[in-house]
Amino acid sequence: MSKTILVVDDEKDVLELLVTKLSSAQYDVLTADNGLAAVTIAKVKKPDLIILDILMPGMDGAETAEQLKNDPRTKDIPIIFLTCLVTKAEEEKHIKGGRYFMAKPYASDELLEVIAKHLA
Repeated sequence: MSKTILVVDDEKDVLELLVTKLSSAQYDVLTADNGLAAVTIAKVKKPDLIILDILMPGMDGAETAEQLKNDPRTKDIPIIFLTCLVTKAEEEKHIKGGRYFMAKPYASDELLEVIAKHLA
């Protein structure tokens, strides 16, 4: 059975690129372009992992993650933040509480490795 990943980003081109890459790696992919939609989708569909942008209008990624972690239905879903707010050198320092921070731009193969590790 394939794993389901929810990708959340307000930039359409980023969403499309991630959908293409993850689909080709045999993942089922759900998408949301804002935090509120992400929380709703996560509660209903219960993805195996969430890839979340931090800088989004309205509810940002941090607030979205907080809502997910405070809900018993979604609290155990691992979150990978894809963000331009951390550098490559800072990535490892930002792993905490089921959340992993990955710097944009990112290498697709590296992202797939991080996903596989979180889904293992």
